[in-house]
Order: sequence, then structure tokens, then C-alpha cells
Amino acid sequence: MTKSTRTLLTELMSERILVLDGAMGTMIQGLNLQEADFRGDRFAESEQDLAGNNDLLCLTRPELIEDIHRQYLQAGADIIETNTFNATAISQADYGLESIVRELNCAAAAIARRAADAALAADGRPRFVAGVLGPTNRTASISPDVSDPAARNVEFDQLVETYADAAHGLLEGGSDILLVETVFDTLNAKAALFALAGVLEELDRDVPIMVSGTITDASGRTLSGQTTEAFWNSVSHASPLFVGLNCALGAEQLRPYVAELSRVADTFVSVHPNAGLPNEFGDYEQDADTMASLIREFAEEGLVNMVGGCCGTTPEHIARMADSVRGLAPRALPEQPTRCRLAGLEPLNIDPDGLFVNVGERTNVTGSARFRKLIEADDFDTALEVARQQVENGAQIIDVNMDEGMLDSAAAMRKFLNLVAGEPDIARVPLMIDSSRWDVLQTGLKCVQGKPIVNSISLKEGEEEFLRQARLIRRHGAAVIVMAFDEQGQAETRDRRMAICERAYGLLTEKAGFPASDIIFDPNIFAVATGIREHDRYALDFIEATAAIKDRLPGALVSGGVSNVSFSFRGNNAVREAMHSVFLYHAIRAGMDMGIVNAGQLAIYEDIDDRLREAVEDVILARRDDATDRLLALAAEFQGTAGAAEPAEKLAWRQMPVEERLTHALVKGIEEFIVEDTEEARKKAARPLEVIEGPLMDGMNHVGDLFGAGQMFLPQVVKSARVMKKAVAYLVPFLDADESGKKKAKGKILLATVKGDVHDIGKNIVGVVLQCNSFEVIDLGVMVPADKILDTAAQEGVDIIGLSGLITPSLDEMVRVAEEMERRGLDQPLLIGGATTSPAHTAVKIDPAYSGPVIYVKDASRSVGVVQKLISETEGEAFTSEIAKAHARKRELHGGRSRKGPELSLEQARNNRFTWPWESYSPPSPAHPGIEVFSEYPLDQLVSYIDWMPFFNAWEFSGRFPDILDDPVRGPAARSLYDDARSMLRKILEEGWLRASGVIGLFPAASVGDDVLIYADENRKQVAHRLHFLREQRKKPSGKPNLCLADYVAPEDSGKRDWIGAFAVTAGLGIETHVERMEAEHDDYHAILLKALADRLAEAFAERMHERVRQEYWGYVPGEDLDNESLIREEYAGIRPAPGYPACPDHLQKETLWKLLDVEAAVGMRLTESYAMWPAASVSGFYFSHPESRYFSVGKIGRDQVEDYANRCGLGVSEVEYWLGPILGYPRDAA
Repeated sequence: MTKSTRTLLTELMSERILVLDGAMGTMIQGLNLQEADFRGDRFAESEQDLAGNNDLLCLTRPELIEDIHRQYLQAGADIIETNTFNATAISQADYGLESIVRELNCAAAAIARRAADAALAADGRPRFVAGVLGPTNRTASISPDVSDPAARNVEFDQLVETYADAAHGLLEGGSDILLVETVFDTLNAKAALFALAGVLEELDRDVPIMVSGTITDASGRTLSGQTTEAFWNSVSHASPLFVGLNCALGAEQLRPYVAELSRVADTFVSVHPNAGLPNEFGDYEQDADTMASLIREFAEEGLVNMVGGCCGTTPEHIARMADSVRGLAPRALPEQPTRCRLAGLEPLNIDPDGLFVNVGERTNVTGSARFRKLIEADDFDTALEVARQQVENGAQIIDVNMDEGMLDSAAAMRKFLNLVAGEPDIARVPLMIDSSRWDVLQTGLKCVQGKPIVNSISLKEGEEEFLRQARLIRRHGAAVIVMAFDEQGQAETRDRRMAICERAYGLLTEKAGFPASDIIFDPNIFAVATGIREHDRYALDFIEATAAIKDRLPGALVSGGVSNVSFSFRGNNAVREAMHSVFLYHAIRAGMDMGIVNAGQLAIYEDIDDRLREAVEDVILARRDDATDRLLALAAEFQGTAGAAEPAEKLAWRQMPVEERLTHALVKGIEEFIVEDTEEARKKAARPLEVIEGPLMDGMNHVGDLFGAGQMFLPQVVKSARVMKKAVAYLVPFLDADESGKKKAKGKILLATVKGDVHDIGKNIVGVVLQCNSFEVIDLGVMVPADKILDTAAQEGVDIIGLSGLITPSLDEMVRVAEEMERRGLDQPLLIGGATTSPAHTAVKIDPAYSGPVIYVKDASRSVGVVQKLISETEGEAFTSEIAKAHARKRELHGGRSRKGPELSLEQARNNRFTWPWESYSPPSPAHPGIEVFSEYPLDQLVSYIDWMPFFNAWEFSGRFPDILDDPVRGPAARSLYDDARSMLRKILEEGWLRASGVIGLFPAASVGDDVLIYADENRKQVAHRLHFLREQRKKPSGKPNLCLADYVAPEDSGKRDWIGAFAVTAGLGIETHVERMEAEHDDYHAILLKALADRLAEAFAERMHERVRQEYWGYVPGEDLDNESLIREEYAGIRPAPGYPACPDHLQKETLWKLLDVEAAVGMRLTESYAMWPAASVSGFYFSHPESRYFSVGKIGRDQVEDYANRCGLGVSEVEYWLGPILGYPRDAA
């Protein structure tokens, strides 16, 4: 039996990287054809000029086109593209040739078919023809008229019609693949895909589809504004065999976007870039060898399955390209988790473990009288502001409804959505097209380039109509909301809701081709507290139906219009907001994923008055027969306001001359009068620059001298920098007006915390110290990708690049940045710092990746000396040479020494495991098993649990607390810092700057080997989660076991019913607002102080929760009485190890912890791609109660344990080596 094209292509791409052809237009241009060539005999009498209509050559000079195909096939192309880029009615209308579209496409495909078949006959290698559907010269998402942003010069239906006509021709001519390429407007592409689905259904054929988008510039977006991932989410419904990028950019510029597409797409990835960027004459000059070397890098990095060329490329380019990828492995297709993946201009992927998705409800004429009046008055500009406010208030999706009897609803929907498309700050989020009329829903679908949600369809008109609508929605690439409504009417009970949802789920997944992740059920939110007894369970039935949907309909989501539940109390906003909050609290815990909510008007559950919350919960949960009456009695009582104040002071030194006052203010860190003193100095100076280069720099030089001499300490230096920044900020307008004045910095330094890492206190301190020493610092912040770091470095012309990181995955990201610096040919020195970095890692891993200087900087106090030497004309070369020699020595020692760690095999280590007489031990059962959430935990209850010494360590003070306060040298500075910290702590508590929230859980568990099983419930029949732990492999003294955390949980076969706990706490909620305010005020000192205090409060929160677990929730030491010093010394029973720390070095275990506790939904904490916690002031880990449990360090592990661990985790060995890199007891590339 002959293999299908799809099967054959799939098999080939599992073996090697395929090659696409190059530019047709470039080759035609090189032929120097004349008007007569385009006309031929057939069109000799045409009244219009036809030169430039390259597609027409398929009819008038077919031999030329076939020869070009032949050249590309001889160069090594596996797939050739038909010469039909402009063979649509829209494009051919420029030549008056709309009527020959189908003929053109058929002829073009036949020409390519002949060439491909001849090549196959010559060498036996399969060749394929890709029938090209170009973008047309019109855009369905962008107005051609700046004065009328709602106008369009092409409609969706026009595009569908001509694309269908073209597709028929391409298939008739023999195309193997249908290629929608050079997509600069995704709505055009969606029209093409809609047309192809119809044609292939009509012909009952399976033809592979390829989609190739165009990123137009360095913004990383298509012309119509979409990011790469948003583009993929918008076209993935067509299940293309290939998705790729082409045109507009060269290979080098396309690299980050191809990498992004490779990451997100679960299908084959292609790239066919231009031959570099065009010169000033529009010509492409990148030679074949240069382009091939860039393409080879794509292949070596595992990014692509097919490569080719676009504008400016020739058969020579393709030949070199084919040679460059020959023998290299194709990209492996990633397995993407099932998610509802939506898109506006940006993607929105709804993670089942993620936060609740707010759908903005104010752009709905049936729900907002204001919005309705604006639309009726044709005031669409103000209506757009309503949408913008919804996004600004936190709506992740915007619901748009135009169902009003006096409106032309379809026209209003079209106009509003077209206007939204031109507002990037609104259009960045996905849209929910909301209507009870099918014609309005269709109109909306034809206006949206992203992946929207249709709200809604139902079974009320029967299965046939339901399936017809569902199939069309799927062809448009939208997700769908299904109402719990059938031929008998709306479902009101839990059982009826569930029966309808199960029926619809089966129809959609089995007959309409819908993935479950794109099905969103609305099980009907109705008003409660109406006084009608039959309505009392409406809210509870919704909540229970939600839980049943999540249990019985895998992958489906749940949504609803939340405001309906409080309709009985319209006019009483306080009660309505409380009802919304309570309803969501319980519905989200049951599994509700999203809801139509006014994002700016939700009460915080924990902030609701206790009496009101209890009364509302009685109503929502139908707990009392008199619940409605009790809520009515309370409803009028709840209103409230609040306010604040601030202080000021003066000192005697104000009598000094202004120059001395400035120096005094800088050294002492006094900012109260800096603006007026700076203005006085400016008036005395000839130019404003003289104030900076004179008294201000004199003062800062004095600060630098004192710091270098050990007479000032980091907190004081940071205060000085704050004062300096305020003075300079005041002078900036005067400097701008003075063309002759330009502040001269010693050098320009870029600092960044690498991608995946959120920790920045140390980096910020380094930046401030460098600024104090007259260096210009560009701080890119946290979680910065390599491309942004290096692109900014190039744009800004920096002298030095500094990378920071705290978590272990950051070490590999630093290596990647160094490799990219080398690939780009940079030569700036690279500084490495952060808690997990070390001289050895810098020398062994980072330095070999980069030929420029790489320097490890231990702390801020060393940064100035290092940087000054690097930029010195006299010392720089000798310094970097010495550093290079030191790195080489470390590498030699590292390579030649006998490694500590894995002195035992894994089997030997397990044979020496911790043993315990389980038969005579009864593990303590928790007093309160399950999950407990602590929202808005009182911060004043945490202060006494603060361990202050790590706070001082962050500011580079060593010693013991409180002894450090009385140190004869450092004591005054330490005490001043402590006073400032206590003062800020009071403000934090009094003014509510920070919020602390946490979640704990205690779960039935048992150990199996080095794993811990966590059961779904106390029946212990079903395993819900599995934790994987590591074991020490060092040789231990006699009688000392090789420990693993699993040893502290009773084995499964012991028959003992043991437990394990988990926690995640943060004290960083709300910090961003205050940090941004301080940084805007140039107040680095207080910004760093606040972050450091938030870290301490988070650790204190973890300490307090562990204490409460021991005493109350698990309750295994109810009578424990330890003071804070005893807690810091870890004198308590049990342990709380954290992922990423010595006893549990694998950060990946946080993923299980997050799922176990539903952390993001419960607390708002999230994990970065490198498993750093956000907010940064967060702590998470596990609770063990065993009386002999203690903290330990796994230390170095052997390859046998890595392979065993990879097998247990279901991961590849290389992936495990990546995450456990710092504890590997062997070179990572060892066989």
C-alpha cells in the first residue's frame, strides 16, 4: 500500500532535516524579463501593464519557471514551492486578471509537479510540491485609513473565497502540501485556513498544511502585532504538519523567534529567512556560506526540522544550506501539556494549576448601562476606554456583547472589534465574543486575528444545530463556552447541569473534533437570596457541578457570569462584592477556571467583615433556611473609609557653606534638603555640569574613600547613592538645556539577573556601589533573557556585562549567555556573581565558553576594584591575563584531582540507609489533615520570629546578632542600619506595605525506596503525587547512615500510616508598588532595605508556620516552648527541608509541591521556568515529623544515582544532569 504524503514526510523528518527551496522572485528578477515575456500571446492585447506579475509567467513562460524549480531541486531541495505567491483574486485585481486565479494555481502546481517527478525519476529521492497561498496585498486586521481605524479594505469572506479558489487549482495541479506563507496578518492566514478546511472536507482529502509567519522587525511581532507564541496559538487549530517563520529578517535576526516557536509548537518547525537584511538599495548581500553557517547553528541547537530560503536566496544558498545540515539530527517534537491556549496580540495559556482568569464584563451592553449608552450614541472612542480600563484593572480576557434590541448588533460588533484591533494595550488580551445570536458570533469571529472564546452555544436547538455551530467555531480556531441548556431549557439542579455538560462534551470531542481543553462549560450562575426557596441551592449546585465537571470531563474548563449570583442585592455594592468574593472563593476551590467579573470590584475574602462573610456563606452554601433573612438584616451596615500621614525634621549643619552641606548630606545620607542645596549650588556655578563634577563628585569620592578604607559600610554607601541620584535627577533638565554639558562616567556597566531567576538584592547593591564610584550602570532587572542582555549591551555600547543569579539553574543560563557572547563575537569583560556562583564554576564552566575576560566577583565590596582594573589602560591587560591564568589553574586542578563524593555506589549507599524500628513506632496523625490557606497573615505576629543575622549578611556584615550592634568598628553603622530597618518595619506594619499569605498541607504518605508516595485520601488506595529524593553517596564513619529524606517516612510495606507536610509562604505580596515608588525617587537604599526585610519576614513566616504545624496542625509536640534563638538553632523536633537546598537539591520537586498545595491559586505565588519563586520573598518546602529527622547535605552524587533518579522522575538523563549540575560527582559530558 502506498504511503500517504503525511506519513512519508513524517518519517523523513524523523530521520533528517528537510530542505525547502529558495526565492522564486529573486531568480525571476535575475532573468531581466520584459513586458512581452509577461504578456505572451494570450495577453498581448491587455490594456494594463503586466510586467512584475511573476505568477503569470506560469502561463506565458512556463519553461522559465520549471527551470528555476529544476535548479533548486539539483541544489538539494526536498520541497519546492509553486510560483503562486500573488495568485489570488485580490492580488491579481491589480492586473485585471481575477478570473484566471484557479487556472494560474493549477498551471503553477503542474509545472512544479513535472520538475519534482523528474528529479525523483533521476535519483529515486522523494520530492514534494508545496502549493503556496500568499498573504495578498491587503490586511484584514489593519485599517488602510488613519482617519478611520475601523475601516478595512478586505473582508474575511472575500479572502476565504479567493483562497478556496486558489486551493482547488493547486490541488488539481498536483500539490502535495498547502503552504500558507509570509503571514504578516494572522486574520488573513485564518481566512486561508478556514478556506482550506472547507476545500479538503469537500474533496474528502488529507493534505498536509504548512503555515509560515513573518516577524517584521526587532519588536518580535508580526505586522499586525502578534508575538510568536500568540501567532502559534492562533493557527494551531489547523493542525499544520509544519509551522515556521520566513521573510522580513535574516537568519541571525530570526534566531530568538525560531527558538520560541520551537519551544511552543508541538509540530514540525521550519525556517526560510531572507539572505540577511536588505541594503540601502533593497538588495540582499548575505553570501551562501555565511547564511549556511547561521542555518547550521539553528540545526545544531535542535530548533528546526526544515530549512530553506526566502528573499535574496538562490540555488547556491540552498546547496550550501543542504550541505550544512546534512547529518545533523532534526528537532525532536516536544510533548506539550494539554492547555487552553488563547491569544490576543499576546498568548494566554490557562494552566489548571494557575490563577483564576478574570474576564472583563464592562464591554457588554446587556450588563453595563454606561457601555450600552456609549454604543447607542456611537461614542466608540469612550467605549474603547471602558475596555482599556478593564485590562488595566486586571482582566485577562475581554467579553464583548452587543445584544441590544435597538442596535444593529452585528455591525456594532464588527466596528468595535475592528477598533480594538488598532489598540495594542487592549488587543493584547484575548477576546470573548458574546452573543445569543449566531450571526453576531460569526461576525465577531471574522474580525479577530487571535484565538478568542465564543460565548456561547447550547443544545437548546438540538444536536444537529449544536454540532453545525461547533464545527464552524472550530474551523475559525476559537474555544467555546457551552451553556447548560438543552431542548428542555436551562438546567437548574446539579444533576441536570451535569447531564447536559456530559452530553455536550461527548458530542464536541467525538463528533466536532474539539479538543477538551477548548471546551468551557458555563453550568449557569443564577441569583440566590431571592426569597424563593427553590433558588436557595443555585450557587451551591453550580459549585458542586463544577467539581463534578473537573472530575468526570477531563480537560474541560468551567466559567460563568459571577455578577448574576448577587442580582437580588443590586444597589448595595458592598454586599454584592462580598457575595462575588465568597462565591468565587468556593467555586475556584471546586475547580472554576475563569469568570466574567468586574476585575476592579472584588472584595478580598479575608477582608470581609466576619459577620457579613458568615451571612454570605450561609446564602452561597445554602447552610441555613433563614440565610436570606439574616443577610437582608445585615446588608445596610457595611460602608467604610481610611487615611494616612507623613513626618519631617531639620538639623544644625544647615549653617555650613553649600559645598560642605552637599558633602555632609552625601556622607550622612541625608536627603531632606538635597534639592534646595543643589539649586543653590547650580546658581553659583557657571554650568550645571560643574555641580556634578564639583561638590557632588567630591562628596561621592569621599564616600568611596571611606568605603574603601572600611570606615563606611554598604548600608551607608547605598544611602549616599540615594542622595546623589536625587541631586542628579534635579539637575537633568538643566543639563539637557545646556548643550555643552555632558556628564562623563568612568565606564558603562550592564547588570542583569539571568533568565528564570528573580533574586536581585546583591546585584542592586553592586550597582549602587559602582554608581557611587562614578560608573554608569544599566540595570535590566530580573529574569532577563540572553538576547535582551546582549542586544542592550550592543545598543548602549557598554564596557562590561555583569550577570547575577541565586538558584542553581542560573549557573547554566550564565554559560548560555557566555556562549552567545562568543557566537556574536563580543569582547566585553563578563562579571559573574550571586549566591550559587563560585570561582570554580566560573573557571571550569563559564570561562571556556567565552574568549573575552570572565571574572568572578564575590561581593559588592570587591566590585569597584575589579571594574577599575578592567577599564584601566595601564592595568587592564595584566589583570585579565592573570585572571585567565588563574582560571586555567583551577581547570587543571579540577580536571586532575580525585573528586570527592560518590565514594559509594548507589547500591552501597542504599545498603547503609537510615534504619528505624518501624514495628514499634506509631507515626503521629495530624490534628488537622488536608490543606489550610492563610491569607493576609498578620505581619505583627511574625516580627519576633525574624532571624536578623542573614539581614546583616546581605549588607556584607559578618558576625553574630546582636553582638554586631556593639562591634567597636562596625557597630555604629550596623546599629544605624538596624534602626532604619526597625523604622521601616513599623511603616510596613502600620501602612500595610506588604502582605503575607501562605498555604500548608498535611497528607497521608508512605516511602517506597527513595520516593515518597502521597495518597489522594486517608483510604490510601490512590497515589495522587510522588516525591523523588536523593541519597548521600559519600563514605560515612561506622554507624552513620547515608541519608535520604524518604528514610524519614514509614515504608509502604511497614503497615504504618505515616504523613508528610508541605508549605509555601510569601511576605512579598504588594512589594512592587513600593519598590517602584522608591526607585522612581532614586531611593535605592530603602528599595533594597524593603526587599531585605521582605525576605526576613518570609523566613519568619516559614518559622512561625512550622511552629504552628508542630504544635497545632500536626500537633506532634503540643507542649513545645522554644524561644527564637532556639528556633534559629533548629532545636525543634522534625525538619522543613526546601527544594534547591542541600537535603533536597532538586528544584523540580517544587513543581509537585505547587500541584499538591495548588499554590498559585491559593496564595498567588508562582514559579519561573527555572523554578525560582515569585515574589522573591517566598519560602517553600516539606514537613517531616520523624523524631530522628535532621538536616543534611546530599553532596556529590554518581552517574548511577542520576540514571536511577531520571528513571524515577520520567526524565532524560541529560535533563536531570542539567538540574542537578552543581552536585554531579562526574563531568556532565562523561559517558
